[in-house]
Amino acid sequence: VWLDRGSTRRLERGFAHFEEWRDMLFAEEEREQHKLDRKIVAEEHWMRYGVTGRRKRNMRRVGELQALREQRRTHRAATGSAAITAGSAAPSGALVIEAKHLAKSYGDRPIVSDFSIRIARGDRIGIVGPNGSGKTTLIGLLTGVLAPDSGTVKLGSTLAIATLDQHRDSLDPQVTVADALTGGGGDTVMVNGVPKHVVGYMRDFLFSPEQARTPLGKLSGGERGRLMLAQALAKPSNLLVLDEPTNDLDMETLDLLQEVIADYDGTVLIVSHDRDFLDRTVTVTLGLDGSGTVDIVAGGYADWEAKRRKPQAAAKPKPRTEDVTPPAAVPPPAKRTKLSYKDQRDYDLLPTRIEELDAAIARGEDELANPELYSRDPAKFARISDAIARARAEKDAAEERWLELAALVES
Repeated sequence: VWLDRGSTRRLERGFAHFEEWRDMLFAEEEREQHKLDRKIVAEEHWMRYGVTGRRKRNMRRVGELQALREQRRTHRAATGSAAITAGSAAPSGALVIEAKHLAKSYGDRPIVSDFSIRIARGDRIGIVGPNGSGKTTLIGLLTGVLAPDSGTVKLGSTLAIATLDQHRDSLDPQVTVADALTGGGGDTVMVNGVPKHVVGYMRDFLFSPEQARTPLGKLSGGERGRLMLAQALAKPSNLLVLDEPTNDLDMETLDLLQEVIADYDGTVLIVSHDRDFLDRTVTVTLGLDGSGTVDIVAGGYADWEAKRRKPQAAAKPKPRTEDVTPPAAVPPPAKRTKLSYKDQRDYDLLPTRIEELDAAIARGEDELANPELYSRDPAKFARISDAIARARAEKDAAEERWLELAALVES
């Protein structure tokens, strides 16, 4: 269920299909708004140059034009995309963190036991595990914030660390958004060593100018998350430490954050429960299970999960002969049927026809985009509009037909 601009839409498929579906709906919405704009242009032309008919009919059309304008005025466009960049400091040394035989316990409970790792410049390290397994503690040990019970941590030279922690409630609810970003002084934020006006920087993170004086206590969870991200990424750094950065972020901001991490010159440590986000961003995963053991796995969350499942599969006892239930008889496979000549031909040719119709629709819309067309040649305007409508209807039917045939081919 997708919540967008005050309404919900439902997709009967998994998350892997969401982005394509969302982009398709946005494209359709843009087409509808374009049609609405063209209709308004046509009605405004009639208002100026149309032949005067009965007053009652004319007043009806004036009312319709006002309704069209109101529809355009009240339309809420899709939320803009954030424009995030990370401040960068001078490069760190080749070795960023070297940990040897780390151990940390709270009471009788081991958090980390005999853990060693070397983290080099440019590594993207993900840290995963259940709540309470010690992910934030491990981050603290690796960055020198926490002292280990035993073992050593060596930090590389010229490290500049920027941290985003998961505690949104650490923000002072009385401080305004602008003061939180500027430190309470002036109206500029230093980004990559360059001063930027705080309102412009706020816009990069989807805040409106009117929110500059909004107290942090009035922000939503997502807005607080974006604000803390803006604070962390404004600092010059070559080691970025993100503890649950994806909490409450909208999907567009998440996509952009992935790009920021991919383009970041330094090293990144990420704690997250978002499997998809980790699979797209990290190169090495540290997995905690709460016992003190830390697994080091090349790849993302899915690779760690696969490694965890392998020992469980190997540990399953083989059933004794007398415990084995004979398998049920397998029904014979259903007889496969070939597509008819006509169906096969449609299956092969329809994709090309759909592309041709798409191109014809695009050409027609480009012609209609000419604001002078209606006044110069209303008949041609009408012909092109009708041709576009017919092409769309044919395209819809062709797509339906091809999907039916594709289902037959799959089965």
